Amino acid sequence: MKLNLDCIPCFQRQALETSRIAGADTKIQQEVLRKVIQKLNNSKWEGNTWPLVLQVHQIVRQVTGVKDPYKKIKQKHNQILLKLYPIFENKVNIQKDPLLAAIKLSIAGNIIDFGPQNKLNSKEPNLKKPLDELLKKNLAENNYQEFKEKLKKSRKILFFLDNAGEIVLDRLLLETILKTKDLEKISLVVKAGPFLNDATLEDIKQINLSELGILRFLTVSNGDSNHAPKYNSDTVQSWIKQHDMTICKGQGNYEAFSDIKDLFFMLITKCPLVASRLGVDMGSFILKYNRAS
Repeated sequence: MKLNLDCIPCFQRQALETSRIAGADTKIQQEVLRKVIQKLNNSKWEGNTWPLVLQVHQIVRQVTGVKDPYKKIKQKHNQILLKLYPIFENKVNIQKDPLLAAIKLSIAGNIIDFGPQNKLNSKEPNLKKPLDELLKKNLAENNYQEFKEKLKKSRKILFFLDNAGEIVLDRLLLETILKTKDLEKISLVVKAGPFLNDATLEDIKQINLSELGILRFLTVSNGDSNHAPKYNSDTVQSWIKQHDMTICKGQGNYEAFSDIKDLFFMLITKCPLVASRLGVDMGSFILKYNRAS
């Protein structure tokens, strides 16, 4: 998604909030903001939002000296959702259409997002009640029929995951899919290193996703100088081409891939720019298919 002027103050807010979560004192917070502002001033405010926001959070990690500011928050959300898993698994299984219920629950999990301004209590989050309420919502953008039709024809699925905690409900969606469909391969994509509360391979291990058997795990760059490919790389494009169906969770993945055809997007709109582009209200449930041209 193309960078908008409103993204610039949002990047600064994220940098300040993340430095505080990292435990930085006021002096370090000031240094973070000054370096972020300097970076923003020296950058071209054009193109996709992702390269710049990754650089902003890289600055936060470097200046604070905290490699993973959200580590404890991610672990807590994973633990909470794992405890709730049997409850939500039963909720899905008793529905007339378990696949649709699992999709909606997976989307509901996208509330666990600390990039936009989030009202969740990161220390003691009460997730059962808000997830129960969200599960009752209708899809504002509803391409469920296309999702089912695409799934029927697919043998290989590529799934870009979003946040820790949320991935527990993505696991429930995957298990629901596997009950109705034989697949050759499911490739799950996470960040190669810390970025906000986005899932990493460490989170994958915590929720035992590897137990599903046919999964393989891929990583994309978090902005650090690692060997993982960038979102806009030829490598990532080749992953999409090598799979029959691609699912992208969350606003970040929508921002990164919204101009690519033949992808499914699952998210809650938490940014007015994203909501405006999709033509929906803030807080809407989205299952959108970017139809192939």
